[in-house]
Amino acid sequence: MSAASDYLENAVLDHVLSNAAFTQPSTLYLGLFTESGSTAANLEAGTLTDEVGGGSYIRETISFDPASAGSADSAATVTFTTATATWGEITHVAVMDASSGGNVLFYGAVTTPKTIESGDTFQVTAGNLTISLA
Repeated sequence: MSAASDYLENAVLDHVLSNAAFTQPSTLYLGLFTESGSTAANLEAGTLTDEVGGGSYIRETISFDPASAGSADSAATVTFTTATATWGEITHVAVMDASSGGNVLFYGAVTTPKTIESGDTFQVTAGNLTISLA
């Protein structure tokens, strides 16, 4: 995953080039998204219309190891709550700055989309989500 949202791109540029304050989120969350034909464009713009909803879905916290060579990997396994209804086919994930609403920071398509039915869980194992600026 190497796509930063418009929000984050602008915040980082303003912070570095214009000495504008950027408050680092105290907690990061991973959100799950389904494909609508414009999911990547929606996430780039910070539009959350394709986020999974209902069926016990909540964003889960995520942390990252220190960056090396322009990349940072997820530090621990992230396991979402067991779905109590069908969530649909998960095609994208996004790192967010809030447990609901908030801003998209980074986003990307999953390598292999997965349909989540009632009783299923979605998991990202440690080291399998990489954010890269290189």
